[in-house]
Amino acid sequence: MNRAPERIVKDCNSGRLIHHPDFPSRHIAPRHVDVWCPPAAAADSALRYPVIYMHDGQNLFDPAWSFIGVDWGVIEAMTGLMQTSGHPGAIVVGIWNSPQRWRDYMPAKPLYLPEGRELLAAFSEQAGGEPLSDGYLRFIVAELKPFIDATYPTLADRSSTFVMGSSMGALISLYALAEWPDLFGGAGCLSTHWPIGEQVLPEYFAISLPKPSIYKLYFDYGTEDLDRNYEDFQIQMDRFLQKMGYQRGRDWLTLKFRGAEHSERAWRARLQIPLAFLLGIESVWLDEARERHC
Repeated sequence: MNRAPERIVKDCNSGRLIHHPDFPSRHIAPRHVDVWCPPAAAADSALRYPVIYMHDGQNLFDPAWSFIGVDWGVIEAMTGLMQTSGHPGAIVVGIWNSPQRWRDYMPAKPLYLPEGRELLAAFSEQAGGEPLSDGYLRFIVAELKPFIDATYPTLADRSSTFVMGSSMGALISLYALAEWPDLFGGAGCLSTHWPIGEQVLPEYFAISLPKPSIYKLYFDYGTEDLDRNYEDFQIQMDRFLQKMGYQRGRDWLTLKFRGAEHSERAWRARLQIPLAFLLGIESVWLDEARERHC
């Protein structure tokens, strides 16, 4: 399978951003992939970095690409953490979404259980077809990750590989950890869009997520617009995690942000917290979050 050519978009003191247009796949439609590398990656070939795979990649690095004109500020958040902590940072892989975003990101297996059949029919009618998420994850683990590990200075082991997203991107991040626990060491789930799966999704993850101790799970939600519908579902998920043995503040964190809406602007404002938690970076933001919520 031929790889799409790369194009350096930014190369400066804040690192290097490389754009891979129309990355091909046997499992899903081609899509753009962006890769940000910390500043030292180009200067020191001996350094290796953790990797965070993030969804809705066009909204991560550049406001000109974002559909609302505000990006997540991934570069600013990561370099800020690096400067304040001395941590070397991580490589961030941004996977652009497609016109079939809902189908790509909706966890598939829960909908094929007996209790999910009605939900499957409703989702398929609304989204224009059944979920494609198993193929999307297969693309990441069988095609994209091997390419990233062969091309960039990565730490390829499970404990150094994470997945993160918001809304539907949070659901597919959690699904990735449930389906591929040998490859991913943690998931960052911002403003998880629980209502689309009703009770089926939390109940499914309660039996499918890996056991605690070597994994990290981060959840959060706001209190405005779409996010105001998430708290009851998140409380249910938190109870399941407690029963599974996850320890809040150590290997699992759920945060509530009062006044925060469902938007890139809101996720940008708090991005340093999940980054620090997943990467094990000591951060004032993370310490304050733990004190407020744990």
